[in-house]
Amino acid sequence: MIITICKSKITNVRVTQAELYYEGSITIDAKILKAAGLIAGEKVEVLNVNNGSRFETYTIAGKPGSGQICLNGPAARLGCVGDKIVILSYGLVEEKKAKSYKMKLVRLDGNNTFKD
Repeated sequence: MIITICKSKITNVRVTQAELYYEGSITIDAKILKAAGLIAGEKVEVLNVNNGSRFETYTIAGKPGSGQICLNGPAARLGCVGDKIVILSYGLVEEKKAKSYKMKLVRLDGNNTFKD
């Protein structure tokens, strides 16, 4: 059986920008993307700690080292600059392999720099 598991999680993320009139997505500093094992265009789920909203979108690589986290298009209505969010990605894995899979966890410090 194939099951869906959490592939990676980025915690304590702060929204730095919101661009309503954009085609849609979330722009994430390329260094953060890489640390989480994400690629540009990959589907993610975004959880807003401040307002409880959850939505799915795809990633765009932002300038490396910038700390940029930008909600684009309709997602800009679901969060404000300064909001704390969690970014999750999922993968399909055989159930036997899933039992030993280790999720990539990226902890940020609230200023979108690596905590550890």
